Amino acid sequence: MLVFHAERLVFLSVPKTGTTAYESALRDRADMVVSNPPDLKHASNYRYHRFFRPIFDKVCGVDMETMAVVREPISWLGSWYRYRRRPAMSGHPNGTHDLSFDDFVEAWMSGDRPGFADVGSQTKFLEPHPKGARVTHLFRYEAPARLDAFLEARLGRRPVTARENVSPAMDLVLSPKVEDRLRRKCAAEFELYESIP
Repeated sequence: MLVFHAERLVFLSVPKTGTTAYESALRDRADMVVSNPPDLKHASNYRYHRFFRPIFDKVCGVDMETMAVVREPISWLGSWYRYRRRPAMSGHPNGTHDLSFDDFVEAWMSGDRPGFADVGSQTKFLEPHPKGARVTHLFRYEAPARLDAFLEARLGRRPVTARENVSPAMDLVLSPKVEDRLRRKCAAEFELYESIP
């Protein structure tokens, strides 16, 4: 999570959406960089409004806008699958080396996700706070030019990013049956992505 106090902007770090690269590119420009532990770095919209926002309200007397990046849902799940297939995860209970992508997505859709598929949800990460606070600005991972133009206009500097925290490359395709089930069961994930210009 990156905080830009003067610009009244907080960049929430949705996992597997390239935010580590933006953190590296903008950390010297940010007033606050929350990079560890992961539960704070990846504070959801709810956690931000529950724990961080009161600090800005009470201590600084400012109302901050929030922004986040959303990835196409199948691509997002594919990134998690590939990330958990990296060599360091070999033999780890959360590794995906012995699973197909279909198996991983089926497990992610299950009511009781096993550890290897317990990677959260973009809609859950970004869901409004119970008092109604929503993420102010959403951007598509697949359209970085719009995100970069927004940051340049807001911060006065266009971020120069390099690829970081990259999952191993591999071609992934869901079977039509699993993809159809995913699109029906998790329609909100696709609706969120499609709602972003």
